[in-house]
Amino acid sequence: MTTGAPTLELPRRLRRRAALGGLLLAGLAVVVLVVANPFSSSPSSSGTIDNGSPTSLTTIARRSLSSQTQVSATLGYADPGTIVQPSGTAPENVAQSQQTAESDRAQLASAQASLADDSTALARARAQLAADRQKASVDCAGVGATSSACTADAQALTTDEQSVTAAAPKVAGDTRAVASARSALAAADAALATARADQTFAAQSSIFTSLPAVGDVIRPGSTLYEIDGNPVVLLRGSVTAWRAFVGGMSPGADVAELNADLGVSGDAFTAETASAIRSFQRAHGLPETGGLLLGSVVFEPGAVRVTSVTPTRGAAVQGGTVLGVTSTRRQVTIALDASQQASVQVGDPVTITLPDQSTTPGRVSFVGSVATQPSSQDQGQAPTIEVDVVPTHPAATGSLDQAPVSVSITTATARDALVVPVTALLALAGGGYAVEEVGANGTHALVRIELGLFDDAAGLVQVTGSGLAAGQRIVVPAQ
Repeated sequence: MTTGAPTLELPRRLRRRAALGGLLLAGLAVVVLVVANPFSSSPSSSGTIDNGSPTSLTTIARRSLSSQTQVSATLGYADPGTIVQPSGTAPENVAQSQQTAESDRAQLASAQASLADDSTALARARAQLAADRQKASVDCAGVGATSSACTADAQALTTDEQSVTAAAPKVAGDTRAVASARSALAAADAALATARADQTFAAQSSIFTSLPAVGDVIRPGSTLYEIDGNPVVLLRGSVTAWRAFVGGMSPGADVAELNADLGVSGDAFTAETASAIRSFQRAHGLPETGGLLLGSVVFEPGAVRVTSVTPTRGAAVQGGTVLGVTSTRRQVTIALDASQQASVQVGDPVTITLPDQSTTPGRVSFVGSVATQPSSQDQGQAPTIEVDVVPTHPAATGSLDQAPVSVSITTATARDALVVPVTALLALAGGGYAVEEVGANGTHALVRIELGLFDDAAGLVQVTGSGLAAGQRIVVPAQ
């Protein structure tokens, strides 16, 4: 037998797990057996197998094992997002649209009045022409054709025809003017309806008068920030507000979540909705209009934690991001090698090692299916997928955000297995593994084994083979 302690060349499974950083075999020294027939029944002359290192004894045990993958991760808060001030239509622009619609309505009324007057004049001219034609037919009959009355009738008919010819184009022009005025008013009314639908809480001259601090937790019903001294209130909901809440709006999921916050049922804006809004406005010191302009309330599924603030107090209000937020739910995020996706499943138990080296349990809540390619600065690194972990005891993780942690993910289990310490493994020169058994009479013998599941955390490995049983004594390196 060899007397040194050369390093064990790990099997492929062990080498792969060592690359994950979670294998206890890395760095361990074990004996490589090079005898021609290591399983000969003849004992050595000394009755022991000389492995050249201090040893002790342990027993083969029967227990459950778990296989774990150790990875780096980031501890923080779940559901990152942004709170945006909508651009919409400023109140000044809504007022301008209102003025345009009123002006176009007056233009239509004027055109309709002109058409009525000119239509009346044309009707009179045509009636006069008809009457004069009747008179001429009598005066100019027979010998009367040369009478002075017939001559006068002819002159009157000429005048009547000129009046009709002059009045008819006016009516035609008035008709076109009315049609044009109607079209302009329809466009102005549509523009006004659109402007009213997305009329914003903020005017063109508005400024931010109050903003939260990074780390603040804001709960539904509380103020997110203030514009011109008026609060923008957080409400509970999953649909982003995309229009103003005003009477006459169509039903929708956005109205349903507003009604739910106000204690009103249904998805339509009703008189009860308007009344509840007035009570809400009264409670927050706002004008009691019975409607909520776009940007006056923000919907999120629950409380939010502020992670960034884009504007500064006193800055002009513009459409765009105001706050970066997350939920208050604790989460660990892992960028896992995409090749390991199949070994991790939702529900897998994990152990999270916190920055202070304490540990807390958790479970996998999400396994991504889209791989992220490494950036140009990280060439050579493998593509990764996102894996999310929910701590079982969130309070145990503290309040650190974006903190580096490590996670041991349990990827497989073996129940009621025969197990030995990893340090008991002996690599055979011809391939395969064995353990050194110590018999009842003190004789030593090698027993060939097959390796099963590795439990890196416990430093144990599942073994199978003929002649193995719980309670057998085997040799391990001395502590």
